[in-house]
Amino acid sequence: MFYVGCYTSASDGNGTGITALRADPSGDLTVVAEVAMASPSWLARHPTAPVLYAANESADGGITTVSLDTFEVVDRVSSGGADPCHLAVTPDERFLLCANYSSGSLAVFGLDAAGSVTGRTELVEHSGSGPVADRQEAAHVHMAVSVETPAGTLVSAVDLGTDEIHTYLLSGAGTLEPVAVSAMPPGTGPRQLVRRPGTDLAYVPGELSGTVVTVREGPAGTFTPIDVTGATARPYPDGPNHVAHAQIVGERLYVSNRGPDRVTEFDLSGATPAALVDHPSGAFPRHFTITDGVCHVAAQRDDAIVSFPLTGGEPRRFRTGTPTCVIVG
Repeated sequence: MFYVGCYTSASDGNGTGITALRADPSGDLTVVAEVAMASPSWLARHPTAPVLYAANESADGGITTVSLDTFEVVDRVSSGGADPCHLAVTPDERFLLCANYSSGSLAVFGLDAAGSVTGRTELVEHSGSGPVADRQEAAHVHMAVSVETPAGTLVSAVDLGTDEIHTYLLSGAGTLEPVAVSAMPPGTGPRQLVRRPGTDLAYVPGELSGTVVTVREGPAGTFTPIDVTGATARPYPDGPNHVAHAQIVGERLYVSNRGPDRVTEFDLSGATPAALVDHPSGAFPRHFTITDGVCHVAAQRDDAIVSFPLTGGEPRRFRTGTPTCVIVG
């Protein structure tokens, strides 16, 4: 099963809400169910409970919980800020993290054993700016990721507006205590943080710089840039590259590039990423997911999910309105 989020008319998109798709043996996708809601631009599946969370990216930001048993909305709460754009469940499944982009804040919500949201436990607001005047006029939290350490659960919030990664210690009550602030190169516009398993390395896609920043983590929650790599294999001189999503599969890093409209594959066997190939991905590849050797791309401006084998072959297209996120359920 695949679940697709989108922009709806609330965000000048033409989607309708969350769409559930099933892949048949040939690789074709068919609609199983749909549920209407305003701009569910990011989706997060609970690791064990049959629920799905959607970030409703609007000025009055919300988080909607959908039952995967009935594919119906069971709850909606305020995200605590404007334009939420990322959600993640903590490893212990006790909390849901929410990045509110426009208000530059990070919210924490409690979860019960069934995956239901029990209430907001914390809200921290960032401040500051960066050198790209039209995009970094204020803080813009774009992602929050968590990891278990001997000291407890650390939450790292990636701030596109201030070129920083803020790390907090998450208490058992769901509150946040500041631990570290790590600076990225000015004008990077960091969008995500992806750790490389089994190492002290992580990768930070730069939405504004069109780069991938390699960082070394040490101590836990502190990130030091050690390399900056162009986000495509071939040069792109025709305009800005709004780097979007990154995923690691084995010894490969995949990064989506909006503008060049490519998913670029990097080799991670060396000290720093080495770009190997640019895969055509459809127009404005905002998000993608890789499973069973196939990359499924939310090609936002093509109104399509574009699926292509990583080893080569013709892509398949499934038409759907303004897709922004596609995950496996």
